[in-house]
Amino acid sequence: MTVRTRCASAIALVLLACGPEGPVTAPTPITALPRALTSAEQDLIAIDNRFALSLLGQVTAGQAPAGNLFLSPLSVAMALAMTYNGAAGTTADAMRATLGLEGMTVPEANEAYRGLIALLRGLDPQVRFTLANSIWYRQEFAVLQPFLDATQAFYDARVAPLDFASPAAAQAINGWVSEQTAGRITEIVEPVLPAQAMMYLINAIYFKGDWTQQFDRARTAPRPFRLADGSTVSVPTMTHGREADVRVYRDGSVEVLDLPYGGRAFSMTIVMPAEPAGLDVLVRGLTLEGWDGWIAGLDSTASEIYLPKFVLSSDLLLNSTLGALGMGIAFDCDPPEMADFTRMHVPQEVCITRVKHKSFVDVNEEGTEAAAVTVVEVGVTSAPLPVVVDRPFVFAIREALSGTILFVGVMRNPAAP
Repeated sequence: MTVRTRCASAIALVLLACGPEGPVTAPTPITALPRALTSAEQDLIAIDNRFALSLLGQVTAGQAPAGNLFLSPLSVAMALAMTYNGAAGTTADAMRATLGLEGMTVPEANEAYRGLIALLRGLDPQVRFTLANSIWYRQEFAVLQPFLDATQAFYDARVAPLDFASPAAAQAINGWVSEQTAGRITEIVEPVLPAQAMMYLINAIYFKGDWTQQFDRARTAPRPFRLADGSTVSVPTMTHGREADVRVYRDGSVEVLDLPYGGRAFSMTIVMPAEPAGLDVLVRGLTLEGWDGWIAGLDSTASEIYLPKFVLSSDLLLNSTLGALGMGIAFDCDPPEMADFTRMHVPQEVCITRVKHKSFVDVNEEGTEAAAVTVVEVGVTSAPLPVVVDRPFVFAIREALSGTILFVGVMRNPAAP
């Protein structure tokens, strides 16, 4: 729904908006997945969500204290899962432990990812969601066919050999990335590909959804946002001008707000500590059990909402982050303890040279647009009380019915670039 003029009434859960040709009806709520999740899919979602919180914690640990952050842990996990299909020996063990896949075989993980990809695509017709994978390799690089077959069969990956010495190779890769992210991320590899690069395994995710109940653009106004150091900044803050149907959880230590998009299959979940200075402690203490407890505790209510509007992008090199999470051997190109990707390429002479991640998010009165790309470069030797979001917070965009976390971020200062 794109009409921005406010209306005064709602019938049941259906919001009416005044348009030039009369009332426009909000989308019918989506209350169930199109099919039941398999036990393996349920396990994988829990595994990926645990990885999401661990990745967020590790990345923020190396951040400047005042820095904002946005990333897609699902994109990182999926790009690494494709790469994991080519790992062997202790390298496979390390990647399996880092990704949290100890309880699943490689075929089981692949099958669960295939099911999750199919489930997320097209779930809500009111939300544009793209999830795409690709593999691009140097045409003289002998990639094992079973590895390529698995990525195509289970991850729906586009596979293409290229002349890496030609500028057209980088143009093809970046063109694919731009297409999958609606032009929000236009470059993930440099215009001249490095001589040591043999393969790029890429995941791209794009999300664009309107809020189920859009904010009133005319009511957006500067409001104070409290920073961790006790000071405040003035930031453009959105509100509906009335109570909105949302879900809220409070327990004295955190305040959690869940704002739905479209037919309510997707939502943004915001978690604020009780005090502005408490964000870093909150992030360090994030656990899947705690996260699931907050989600389970959300109660539907009608409340005034005040939310900063912001645009944020991140450009991350994740080598050291993933090494700290346990898969350092995958980046080791030097014998005798070098990485083992002999299920991808024989002889044993390649390693992961870079995992790069780019992301973008725009939160405004109409809704949210978000995009992320991860590239794994393989080379030789990526009236209840009003809820006022006025202090640092963690936020996630997730598919609410399965619980899958798509994007996650930290907002310390909406006024910062």
